[in-house]
Amino acid sequence: MTAGYRHIGKATERADARDIVTGRIRYLGDLEVPRLLHGRVLRSPHAHARIARIDVAAARALPGVEAVLTHADVPDWRGGTPRVLRVLDSTVRFVGDSVALVAATSEDAAARALELIDVEYEPLPAVFDIDDALAPGAPELFPQAPGNVVQPGTAWFGPECLTGVRMGDVERGFAEADVVVEGACGYENIPNPLPPEPPGVIAQWEEPNRVTLWVSSQASYQDKVVLYYAFGREVEVRTIGGPCGGSYGSKLMSAQLVLQAAALSRATGRPVRLVMSKEEHLAAFVLRIASRVRAKVGMRRDGTVTALAGDWFVDTGYYSMTTQAQVAVGCGEAQLVVRCPNWDLRSTIVCTNRTASGIVRGFGGQELKCSLLPVLSRAMAALEIDPFEFFKKNYIKPGDGYFWRDGRWYTYRGIDYAVAMEAGARAFGWRERWRGWLRPTEIYGAVRMGVGVGVHGNVDIGESVSEAYVRLDPDGRATIYSAATEHGTGQPSNLIKMVAEVLQLPLDRVWMTPADSAVTPYEFGPVGSRGTWAMGGASIAAAEDARRKLLERAAPILGRDPADLDTRDGLVFASDAPGEAVRWNAVLGREGSLMGEGRFDPDFTLANCMMTFVEVAVDSETGKVELRRVVNATDAGTIIDPPGLTNQLNGSLGSAGIDSALFEETVLDRASGRILNANMIDYKWRSFVDLPALENVILETPVDSHRFHAIGVGEVATAPGPSAVLMAVSSALGMWIDEYPVTPERVLRALGRAGPPAGRGAAQCDGSPGERTAERRGERSA
Repeated sequence: MTAGYRHIGKATERADARDIVTGRIRYLGDLEVPRLLHGRVLRSPHAHARIARIDVAAARALPGVEAVLTHADVPDWRGGTPRVLRVLDSTVRFVGDSVALVAATSEDAAARALELIDVEYEPLPAVFDIDDALAPGAPELFPQAPGNVVQPGTAWFGPECLTGVRMGDVERGFAEADVVVEGACGYENIPNPLPPEPPGVIAQWEEPNRVTLWVSSQASYQDKVVLYYAFGREVEVRTIGGPCGGSYGSKLMSAQLVLQAAALSRATGRPVRLVMSKEEHLAAFVLRIASRVRAKVGMRRDGTVTALAGDWFVDTGYYSMTTQAQVAVGCGEAQLVVRCPNWDLRSTIVCTNRTASGIVRGFGGQELKCSLLPVLSRAMAALEIDPFEFFKKNYIKPGDGYFWRDGRWYTYRGIDYAVAMEAGARAFGWRERWRGWLRPTEIYGAVRMGVGVGVHGNVDIGESVSEAYVRLDPDGRATIYSAATEHGTGQPSNLIKMVAEVLQLPLDRVWMTPADSAVTPYEFGPVGSRGTWAMGGASIAAAEDARRKLLERAAPILGRDPADLDTRDGLVFASDAPGEAVRWNAVLGREGSLMGEGRFDPDFTLANCMMTFVEVAVDSETGKVELRRVVNATDAGTIIDPPGLTNQLNGSLGSAGIDSALFEETVLDRASGRILNANMIDYKWRSFVDLPALENVILETPVDSHRFHAIGVGEVATAPGPSAVLMAVSSALGMWIDEYPVTPERVLRALGRAGPPAGRGAAQCDGSPGERTAERRGERSA
C-alpha cells in the first residue's frame, strides 16, 4: 500500500524524538515564567458537607503567601453540563473536593498555608452508587439534577443528540427470535487512565478580562473554546499547548483546575502554576464512567439479532461535563457492533458523591459494550453460536445505516472489516482454540486455559472541525500552522509527514508551529482517532492549496500550464522536463511567502474497527488470572507511521483498557467515600516485566478518506479487550464470571472458596432484580 510514497508508511524519526530522549523537551513543570507563583488546593475530608465556617487569617499572614481564596472570594465562573461546577463552592460533594486555594512564592509556603486553614464542616448524607442515588428520598447533590438524574443530551451535538437508541418494533422482534435472554451487567470499577504527567496549568491574568493559559492537554484549542463558556463569555482566552505527558482523553477535563489557577492569578496579579500531585490525580481527577446495563436480547440461530431493549445506567460521579456526549457516542457505537432493526435502549445519567467521571479512551462505547456484550454472550451461548462468527456477521457492512451522536441517520460507505477479522482469527488460531461456551481450551492441573474475543469501532474518526495553514518560504521550507499538541502518539510528526509527502520535501524542511490559539487556526484535537483523517485532512488540504498556488505562480515563469508542473525538494519543474527547474525563491521572490489553507468538516460515514483475541490462564486454587496472549486485528487503510501505530495498539493493555478486566480499578470505600488506592503502589497496573505475548495484525485496504486513504485506529485499541477477558475467564472456569476486574478474590468467590464481598462492589452480570432468563420458543431453561 505504501509503495511509491516517499515518507508515508516509512518508519521515520519523530520530529521531537531527540528532544525527548535527551531531556531537552519542556513539559509544563519545566516552564519558567517571570514572577511565577505556586498554587495549591485544600481538599475536603468529607464526601458531602456544607462549609459552616472557614478561617484563613493565619494562612494569609504566613510569609510568602500571596493569596488565599475561599468560595466567598472567587468569581462565579462555572463549568459542567449543566453549569454547576464552580471554582469553589460552599458545599463539597466528594472526598477531595476543593475547599480553598493558595498561591505562594514557594511550594513549601503554599503547603504550610494549607495546614493553617481552619474549616468547620456540617456533614450531609452521601450516596456512593447508582441504586442509592436513585432511591426515593436520596440526598441530592445539585438542584439542577433532581433525584440525582442529570439532564440528558448536550448542546454540542445539537437538539437531536442521542440519549438512547429507538427504532423498529422490539416486541415484534422478540416474537421473531429463536431465543430471548434477559440480564444485567456492570462495568463499574471506574479505572483511572493514569497518564504519567499529572494535570496542571499555568495561568496569567491580564486586566481587565484577558487570560493566557499554558495547558498540558491533547487539545489546547478546544480548551480555549470550553473555557470561554466557563468564564461566562466575558474573558478573552489564549491557550498555549506544549508537550503533554499523556492524556488518554482525561486532561480535557481540567476546566476546574484551570479556573482555579486563573482566579489565583487574577487575585495576585502574577502568573500561577497549579499542578496536581499524583495522589490528587488518583483521588480527585477524572475516572471512567461507571456503566450498568439491564437488557433483553432476541436472537436467531443464524446469529441475527432481532431485538434489543433495556436500560443503560451511567454513574458520572459528582458532576458531568462530557458524560451526555459519551452516552450519545456509546449509543451510536453499539449500532456498529450489533446489526439490529429493532431497538429500545434508554439511558439514565446519575450523580454520586465521588470524584467525577469524564473523558477516557473508548469514550462511552467501551463502557456500554463492556456491559452489553456479556448479555449478548448469553444469547449466543443459548444457541451455541461462535462469538467470532457472531461479531464478524454483525459488525457494520457497507450500505448499512445507523443513528450517530447528533441523532441523524448515516449510511456507512467504508470497507468490510470481516477480512481483517479473519486475518486476526488465523493469527490467533481461534478456530483451533475455541471449544465452545464455558469450555476450557486446556487444563493443566489447577490451571485452566480459556479464550475470548471482543470488537469495537467508532465513527468519530470524522468528527468535528479541523483547520490548518501551510506556509511556503523562498528557502524551500514549509511551516504548518496547527494547534496539534504532542501527547505521546506522534501526531504532529505524522502531520509533518503528510505535508512533506504532498510537497515532496525532506522531513527536516517541514516545521510545525507551537499550538498557540493566538497564532494557529481552530482545531478540535486528536480525540476519537480523528487525528489521521480529520486533522490530517486539514493539513493535507492546506498543503495541496499551497502547492496549487505555487504552481500557478510558477506557470508564467516556466511558460507552461500549471497542470504540467510539479515540485520536489524546493524546486518547480515541468513533469516532462525535470532538468529545467527553478527554485521556490524564483517563484516567491526573496521577500515573499505563500499561504495555503485547509479545513476538514465533520463526516460520520466511515468507521474504524478493532477486534481483540485473548488467552488467559486461571489458577483455580489461587484465583490468579494471567493474560497469556493478545492479538489485535484492524485495517488502517494506509499506515502513516508503522512504529507509532504499533505502539498505539500495544497500548491496548493499560490506560484503563484490557487490564481493567484483570486488576485496574479505583477502590472506593462506600462507607466514607474515600478512595483507598490513590497511590502508585496500591493502584494495580502492569509493569514491563508482566507483559503478555502481543501481536498486532494490521491490514491496509484503501479507504475513501483523503489522498492517502487512511483512517485512525489508535483510540479504540483499549475497548474490545475487557469483555473478551470476561469471556475467556468464563470459558476457562466453565461458569459465568461477570465482575470487573476478575481479581483472585472474585474468582475464588465464584468457585465457592471465598466469602461474600465486604461491601457493595461492581454489579454482577446476572438477572438481578430477578434471575437471568434464557427463553427459547417452545421451551424455557434456567
